[in-house]
Amino acid sequence: MKDHFLLAFSNLKRRGLRSWLTMIGIFIGIAAVVGLISLGQGLQGAINKQFEQLGKDKIIIQSKTMGPPGTATGKLILTTKDLNAIESVRGVERVVGILMKSSVIEFKDETKINFIIGINPKDAQIFSEMQDYKVIKGRDLRDGDGFKAVVGYNNLIDEKIWKRGVGIGSTITVGNVEFKIVGILGKTGDPYNDAAIYIPKDTLRNILNTQDEEDEIVVKTQEGFNPNDVAKSIERKLRQERDEKEGQETFTVQTSEQLLNSFTNIFNIVQGVLVGIAAISLLVGGIGIMNTMYTSVLERTKEIGTMKAVGAKNSDILQIFLFESGLLGLVGGIIGIGLGIGLGKGVQYIATIALGTNLLQASITLPLIFGALTFSFFIGTLSGILPAMQAAKLRPADALRYE
Repeated sequence: MKDHFLLAFSNLKRRGLRSWLTMIGIFIGIAAVVGLISLGQGLQGAINKQFEQLGKDKIIIQSKTMGPPGTATGKLILTTKDLNAIESVRGVERVVGILMKSSVIEFKDETKINFIIGINPKDAQIFSEMQDYKVIKGRDLRDGDGFKAVVGYNNLIDEKIWKRGVGIGSTITVGNVEFKIVGILGKTGDPYNDAAIYIPKDTLRNILNTQDEEDEIVVKTQEGFNPNDVAKSIERKLRQERDEKEGQETFTVQTSEQLLNSFTNIFNIVQGVLVGIAAISLLVGGIGIMNTMYTSVLERTKEIGTMKAVGAKNSDILQIFLFESGLLGLVGGIIGIGLGIGLGKGVQYIATIALGTNLLQASITLPLIFGALTFSFFIGTLSGILPAMQAAKLRPADALRYE
């Protein structure tokens, strides 16, 4: 077995350029697969962490609209009346209404369009449980803070949003109304949250004339109650209050667990499609290995005849050629893994620096590396089976006479 391996390695080394060209398809395919899967695993881990922070006891109610929160119109709009109805549902401990709007923001001589989030100061604790909401400079909003604001981390950094970042005591203008910044939040890695501006909800309602509108309602369930059961009760209550039939609701009620499952299912489908596309390179690489091995059989026909004439068995010839094709796949896989790790880490670096988010992380695990190596070796070996069988079946006399 050892002699067969060394002979196969020697044959590949002797045909170095052809071997390298043959492996191109393999290591491009493995690099793409490793890069995509590592980024997918990292993103999945980051999303799971976000939902763990949200907590299993949370229920999210939104209007059934195709756009982002804050874009619902007409009957789709959730209202304070809906919020009050939810408060009466058994198993509900706390209900928080949130306004999310985009508006023109002015700071010094600059004008930007940014997201404004309106929350009641008394709800800040629940809001902090939902997101990585932590004040690192100044203070949080308090009752009576009519025209005060807390801003996301990116507003602090020069050239991130503003030419010169804001600071505690800076004044920004929202809808022609001035707000004094009293707090700056820590970096979350989510560009949306890190750019947002938080002001008292009642003040935002007055500025934008949204009356009793709610863009998102968050429910914290009481301990001992199943969030899924409470969510169903909320659905029934809202259908009754909004006079809507089952299946025709203009709102959605989802537990944090349901939201995570929905995201995971969609994400797995997308990742599967991307990995499937990348796997085409592996198929091309496998065909390349098969072509190279067939060529090698033709070039070494006399050599095969000589080996059989001196006592080599069919199984010996078969093993030598299988080792060669397997080595092509394995070495291509090793190179591909290195390129894939570089690809994943490169995308992670670009996302962190250019986009300002740490949600996109490349997660390189031992099962991923071992699986990629095993798969590449399997592709190489499988591609070499037919050429190896052809070589093993050659008759010594016919092989020695081959020109």
